[in-house]
Amino acid sequence: MKPLSTKQVIVRIVTIISSVEFLIMLLLEIIPFEISIYSEAVLDFVLLAFLSTPLIYIGVINPFVTARDEALYKINHLAHTDPLTQLPNRRLFIIHLEKFIAGIIRHKVHGALLLMDLDGFKLVNDIHGHDAGDEVLVEIAKRLRSNTRSEDVAGRLGGDEFFILLQHLSADERIARDTPLWVTEKLINIVNKPIDFNGTTLNVSASIGIRLLGFEELSTKNVIKEADIAMYHAKKAGGGCAVFFEKKMK
Repeated sequence: MKPLSTKQVIVRIVTIISSVEFLIMLLLEIIPFEISIYSEAVLDFVLLAFLSTPLIYIGVINPFVTARDEALYKINHLAHTDPLTQLPNRRLFIIHLEKFIAGIIRHKVHGALLLMDLDGFKLVNDIHGHDAGDEVLVEIAKRLRSNTRSEDVAGRLGGDEFFILLQHLSADERIARDTPLWVTEKLINIVNKPIDFNGTTLNVSASIGIRLLGFEELSTKNVIKEADIAMYHAKKAGGGCAVFFEKKMK
């Protein structure tokens, strides 16, 4: 909704008050009995306030509030959304991760952070250009969006790096490790599918680092760093695979 201009606000308020006052004056003229000037003024004031207030709310205040809320939503959306893929960006990722870690500790249910890097993405950019690279990122984002659970969060950190936050895995660590393995296998398979770009077939694969999140106090910085270390080991192993972070990797 387009916000009202100052001129439109003034015109609407004046029109509403003038119209209501005109109707009140007509009403007072047809009253079949005499009333004092004081009583007439009080009645005029009460009727004007009673009748014009809801009209001003409907015609002026409500459109203003609606336009303001829409503008605030757009600003918030732009601040927390990657413009290319329309996925949550790094800023929103940090916010989600902080809440995510706090929720895991509070509810005693494991979660996991997956960091995914696209193998072969630089080659696509170098050979086919940045438009092709953008198409790859957009398509991978669509696949992530359609292959993650509603309670999980997928987004883009920047470049060719994506993240997935897996929630509500299990209170048992051994069982909790199974879901990220199943999810990463699925993600690797969907990323491996060819991408068509103006008749050219583009291919990338995924290296994924898994940081299982337990009930200990953790900083977002360390969690991201450790997931990144695991992702590096996945790349070092040849790419197209997923690796859990282990403390010995440090």
